[in-house]
Amino acid sequence: MKDRYTGPVLKRRHQAEETETTDQRLLDSRGPTDWVHTDPWRVLRIQAEFIEGFGALAELGPAISVFGSARTAADHPTYALAEEVGRKLAEANFAVITGGGPGSMEAANKGASQAGGVSVGLGIELPFESGLNQWVDKGINFRYFFARKTMFIKYSQGYVVLPGGVGTLDELFEALTLVQTVKVTRFPIVLLGTTYWQGLLDWMRDTQLAEGTISQRDLDFLTLTDDVDEAVALMVAARNGDLS
Repeated sequence: MKDRYTGPVLKRRHQAEETETTDQRLLDSRGPTDWVHTDPWRVLRIQAEFIEGFGALAELGPAISVFGSARTAADHPTYALAEEVGRKLAEANFAVITGGGPGSMEAANKGASQAGGVSVGLGIELPFESGLNQWVDKGINFRYFFARKTMFIKYSQGYVVLPGGVGTLDELFEALTLVQTVKVTRFPIVLLGTTYWQGLLDWMRDTQLAEGTISQRDLDFLTLTDDVDEAVALMVAARNGDLS
């Protein structure tokens, strides 16, 4: 049997026995619809998410991502802190990017929006959250975490990390890994809330650093503070190329 090509794919011997062509299958409306759940089709959806994200955010300008718990209640002090962060970042001419959800994310979006800044939400399809919060002025909802994470890093000049749970830790350590491996440069990461975050840093120093699994330089990438003005000043310094 002759060699058979299916697009760029070469098929020989028993692999070449199929006679139906790709465009024939495309134009045939009969048969099952399972193809919309196959990996090749998912690749197209993933590609579309990247294109939508790049297109929507390409002209965003300097931006800072703010992370924190979706469970933060509106009457919790952390909610007010997140709102202050959003407002002061907007006053410093940064767009504010959050995960678009409730809690601390909503508060940061609210602060930015009410200050006249650009309030961005990058949402994710989850079974227990629906839609973007009301203070998002430009929003994108993603199917895939990895596409969403790329947008946070690509269009942010720094991270402000408020008290949060597993998702917040995920974003924090991904950012730290990218800074450590020099995938991103001049990228400040601020942990806002000394009481909440000090125990984590103590463990990293007393266990990881002591065991030699991280270096002091890795810890130095993180700034711990309760001062919103200090956090914003670090972001401004990075924007101006003054971050050492």
